Amino acid sequence: MLGNNRGYIQLARYIVSLSWIYHGFFPKLYHVAPLEKLMTGSAGFSAEVSDLITRSAGVGEIIFGLCLFVFYKHKHLVALNILALMGLLLAVVVMQPQLLIEAFNPVTTNLPLIGLSVIWLKEIKQLNNRYL
Repeated sequence: MLGNNRGYIQLARYIVSLSWIYHGFFPKLYHVAPLEKLMTGSAGFSAEVSDLITRSAGVGEIIFGLCLFVFYKHKHLVALNILALMGLLLAVVVMQPQLLIEAFNPVTTNLPLIGLSVIWLKEIKQLNNRYL
């Protein structure tokens, strides 16, 4: 894969887009995870509204993951992904900072995905520059 931008792009594409899809489906739609309830509940919403927000977020994350998977060569979408991951991490810092020291927390998920997305973005730019 060395020197092969397409290989790095594909690796990033699969890991990042499938992470969005997984995190949208399993902890938000298939089974609403207690931490998801805690996050929306801490914003002051009722249990019913929290559930609706969580499930809607799950649908949105799945759609975003599918968009990343399909439109993986669009640098603006990858940049939006980086901003979204940073925003979600910041939301946890503000709303539930104690979650930052739990196992498999947003730091251990979001930061690696952000790093991989930065590499993905760099590889897209290099690939586009080759064809100009």
